[in-house]
Amino acid sequence: MQKKFVKNLALILFLNLLVKPIWIFGIDLKVQNVVGPEEYGFYTAIFSFSYLFYILLDLGITNFNNRNIAQNAQLLRKHLAGIGTLKVLLGVFYAVIIILFGYLWGYRGRELYILMWVGFNQFLLSFILYLRSNISGLLLFKTDSFLSVLDRVLMIFIVGVLVWTTILGIRFSIEWFVYSQTLAYIITIAIAITAVLRKSGRLKFHWNPAFFIVIIRRSLPFALLALLMSFYNRIDPVLIKKLIPGDLGDYQAGVYAQAFRLLDAGQNFALLFSVLLLPIFSKMIKDGKSINNIVRLSSSILITGSLIIAITSSFFASDIMNLMYHPFENETAAQFSLRIQQSSIILSILMFSFVAISSNYIFGTLLTANKSMKSLNLIALMSLILNVVVNLLLIPSFMAVGSAWASLIAQSSSAIIQLWVVLKIFRMKADYLLVFKFLTLILLLAGLGYGIKNYFDLYWLNSMIMMLGAGLIISFGIRLFDIRGLISILKSDEM
Repeated sequence: MQKKFVKNLALILFLNLLVKPIWIFGIDLKVQNVVGPEEYGFYTAIFSFSYLFYILLDLGITNFNNRNIAQNAQLLRKHLAGIGTLKVLLGVFYAVIIILFGYLWGYRGRELYILMWVGFNQFLLSFILYLRSNISGLLLFKTDSFLSVLDRVLMIFIVGVLVWTTILGIRFSIEWFVYSQTLAYIITIAIAITAVLRKSGRLKFHWNPAFFIVIIRRSLPFALLALLMSFYNRIDPVLIKKLIPGDLGDYQAGVYAQAFRLLDAGQNFALLFSVLLLPIFSKMIKDGKSINNIVRLSSSILITGSLIIAITSSFFASDIMNLMYHPFENETAAQFSLRIQQSSIILSILMFSFVAISSNYIFGTLLTANKSMKSLNLIALMSLILNVVVNLLLIPSFMAVGSAWASLIAQSSSAIIQLWVVLKIFRMKADYLLVFKFLTLILLLAGLGYGIKNYFDLYWLNSMIMMLGAGLIISFGIRLFDIRGLISILKSDEM
């Protein structure tokens, strides 16, 4: 299993490193620079609001199905038809709920229109993820890897034509951004369905209430977890817009989104580990195999990478923000400088949240595979309450920066408790040597960053590349990245 994990991790990382940066920096960033912080903040808040109810589209079915198919591949044909029908019904229910609660929350006119389109896109994305859960559950990681980037490749082409050319002769707006996502998701669903049907055979949707009830009942613990996590992961822009009145709320949500874009990119890469690890952990637990080595391997790779990125980002946050964004029409130099300064502080805070999130994707996935849902749900509930309370306390005084601190506190608390629960349930001994290596990396890299910033007269981009390279060299030197170990895994016959 370690060999399968390493080989497919390399493939999925390669594809995502090829595609996601183009999307983030070439397309998504261009969109925000074209429409402006207030307009993009408007979209971000509504998108985050729709995401709060995302669980109604899924009810934990995707995670349940991934784990179930990994352990019982023969159920694919039976479950695909029934769950496919159920997903459509959940989509209708979700649409009704988000429009109702959006209206009660105060959305009107254009806000409700965008919410409906974004909600439809969420349904399409949910269906894609469900189809992929069948593919990854069958351990067909190569196919899943290509599907994981297909929607972004399509969006890069569609949105790229709209924002970088004048071929269609339209004035780009957030609406066109949303429509482009819809088209890309529909094409991806068609290709994903074809891939799944090659394994399951011809199917048709059918009405089976008893089957729906069984699946929902088995998925409910996963659903509660997803609900709680979606709230404490995505509620920040919603609270910013609600607690700060008028256009300033949209503006602050936009400033938060400027920095959050990079955290979101990091989360997407960390999520790839979870996608691979859930079926692998599930099968290993079912077969009674030790998970110690693969837990240590995935932890050393993901947490080391997130630490290097977080520390480096904290030293060059203002430079990164200045590179990514430019003054808007009628924005004075002083206003632009203030916006960049605020988003730089938020970036520094959020990228340390990325370290905690990376840990959660490993240990939370292990607990999910082990069906330790009660523990996970209690941790998620605590994190949500903590996140909301800190947001309510800090947003009125510190605005978007306060929300960033709320995210860091909630994510870090969740990571610490999840690690403790894993050690207790699996009776694993704390790896103090690994912890010492992490601390060594932090101290050496932070010291190097301080020296570069204060004693070397280098262009900031060269300095940042030097820090990232030094982080990798340090990691290899103290064997956080164990090349010999990876090579031995790849040469082994064990899959």
